[in-house]
Amino acid sequence: MRATSEVAENNRVKLTVEVDESEIEGALSSVVRSIGQSARIPGFRPGKVPRKVLEARMGGATALRSEALREALPDFYAQAVSETEIDPIASPEIDITSGEESGPVVFEATVEVRPSVSVAGYQGLTATIPSPELTDADVDSQIDRLRENDGELVDVERAVETGDVVSLDLKGADEEGNEVAAAEDYLYEVGSGVVIDELDEALVGKTTGETFVVTGTPAGGTQLTFDVKVGTVQEKKLPEVTDEWAAESSEFSTVAELRDDIADRMRKVKVVQAQMSLRDAALGSLADLVDDAEVPDVLVDAEVNERLHDLSHRLDAQKISIEQFLSATGQSGDELVASLRGDAHRAVKVDLGLRGVAAAEEMVITDQELDDELGRMAEQYGTTTDSIREQLDQAGRTGEVKAALLKNKAATWLVENVAIVDEDGTAVDRTLLESNMADEADAADEDADTKEEK
Repeated sequence: MRATSEVAENNRVKLTVEVDESEIEGALSSVVRSIGQSARIPGFRPGKVPRKVLEARMGGATALRSEALREALPDFYAQAVSETEIDPIASPEIDITSGEESGPVVFEATVEVRPSVSVAGYQGLTATIPSPELTDADVDSQIDRLRENDGELVDVERAVETGDVVSLDLKGADEEGNEVAAAEDYLYEVGSGVVIDELDEALVGKTTGETFVVTGTPAGGTQLTFDVKVGTVQEKKLPEVTDEWAAESSEFSTVAELRDDIADRMRKVKVVQAQMSLRDAALGSLADLVDDAEVPDVLVDAEVNERLHDLSHRLDAQKISIEQFLSATGQSGDELVASLRGDAHRAVKVDLGLRGVAAAEEMVITDQELDDELGRMAEQYGTTTDSIREQLDQAGRTGEVKAALLKNKAATWLVENVAIVDEDGTAVDRTLLESNMADEADAADEDADTKEEK
């Protein structure tokens, strides 16, 4: 078999494939065996029906050949895709131009391929990540959260302020005036937004005994009107930050020791968070360089379908139907698809952008890199590298493996070369992200050395 490709209009490629007569004969023999096994013809055992008899039953040699071509053309097409290394993104339009009745077969396959996009500006991208640097305010905030656990509510005789805990008598009615909710002495933290945001706003400045009416819409609900009466007003008194409090509330005897421990743990967490967000932020910036008009709908549709399949599989594992999921999340099927489509569109832009970077940087996947990946796949599936290679070649999917490796190489390059800033636009020292990984590696080495000594 021989295959050539030429660029057609509208981001399509036309393959011209020539299949030798010997290969067609092999396909015919395969069809004869398959049909012969299932055919029930008087006087012949299954699998022993002569070819001439099958031809007669099917309407002649041409009909049998047509069936063989129908069965074999997808495999020949897949081999042609692998041989020409094109990247189809849709089903092909196949037209047999010669050999339908006898001799070698020539067919043309026209198919839409993945577009090559320009990512001008990729060398000057900026990624915004959470700051990996720890501030005193970060530690103070964590200290305050610990103090909250030991806080006490104290009655106060003043107007309500945000953060107070008030007791409320509530009656809620829907738009038709039907009572749908009622509570007495309901303890509510002002500013929590648990009921409706408008309630928090209305409570500030009120005093014990006051009544008022407030209307709003709870998250995911319908409009409600509440009759409210304010009862007691309490504020939370937090303990003073002293060594005595630290000793009672933690494993440390002093505030300094507690702060040092909190700082050490928070610093590691912030660095990890920054590291984890860097790749996604860099890819997001790259996606912004890809024009929406260059994103084929067929790729987005395929990505949406894959995400729906993954969601369905996860729900099945939890014995949850899609209807139950939609009901629990308060969305329709169309809304679910729309939300998935937004994420799918971004994913396709990232895919195209990474391929663009790889092309601009003239990146390639070496034979050794491909062999290493096929070796990992073979180990994962419990087979041999040669078997994996043969299966991928026959299915025309070797190019997918190489593309995945190439995109990963491009993503690594991007992460290593992108400028990094925090949410305030302040440049982030890249060594802060790298030092944590180095520290962990050193710690692992020390542990290993210790075990060896023992």
